[in-house]
Amino acid sequence: MLNVEPIKAYDDNYIWLISTNEGSIVVDPGESENIIKSIDKKQIDLKGILITHHHYDHTNGIKDLLDRKKCDVYGPINNIDSINKKVNGSDKFSIIGIDFDVIFVPGHTLDHIAFYAFNNGDPLLFCGDTLFAGGCGRVFEGTYQQMFDSVKKLSELPKNTKIYCGHEYTLSNLKFALEVDPDNAILKDEYKSIENILASGMPSLPTTINKELNINPFMRCNNLDVKKNIMKKFTCKDNEFEIFTTIRKWKDSYCA
Repeated sequence: MLNVEPIKAYDDNYIWLISTNEGSIVVDPGESENIIKSIDKKQIDLKGILITHHHYDHTNGIKDLLDRKKCDVYGPINNIDSINKKVNGSDKFSIIGIDFDVIFVPGHTLDHIAFYAFNNGDPLLFCGDTLFAGGCGRVFEGTYQQMFDSVKKLSELPKNTKIYCGHEYTLSNLKFALEVDPDNAILKDEYKSIENILASGMPSLPTTINKELNINPFMRCNNLDVKKNIMKKFTCKDNEFEIFTTIRKWKDSYCA
């Protein structure tokens, strides 16, 4: 049986602990303290670490974990020495009985990858800071075209894919999404639902591809209402990429 557990880090990071009867792996350990507590409490057999990109809040815990137990670290081609299994788009590997496909998703960073598992028809996606519930990552090192292409690529995964992203940004993302798409009834309901979930102390994740296609403005750039609202507010061309770029730049400067 496969289980995915969130472990909180910093103010809003999620480290994902994935376990099967063959052991456990962690995704993007930005720090180690809470992971080590969980490992010790549950007597977890850590078999590997998955890294989506090089930012410190996704990698700072690697050394401490490896000091406790040596294991394989799968991650993108970059300058992090502790990644001993370098992978890139279209690569495949198996660990703890899970078959992963690597998807290259540059934009947030140039090295960014995501890990996708079909999981017998119950697919999982660990996408770091590329796609969020209700949003997408900032463009730091890549280009808007790269981020657009990466989000588009992920949007084509099976609709029931569960999305495990790297931060708890959902409520603020949905608040902005309502500025972009104010008449979206599904989005309004989701905002209220997430408010209640977070108020109860539970994480808002995972989300799904299907849900994001209905509420995430960065995956709805061909929607007539979204296009109309953006082109009324900003001067931009009537095409999906231009709408995406305009929304992303607006989000960068947005103050709720």
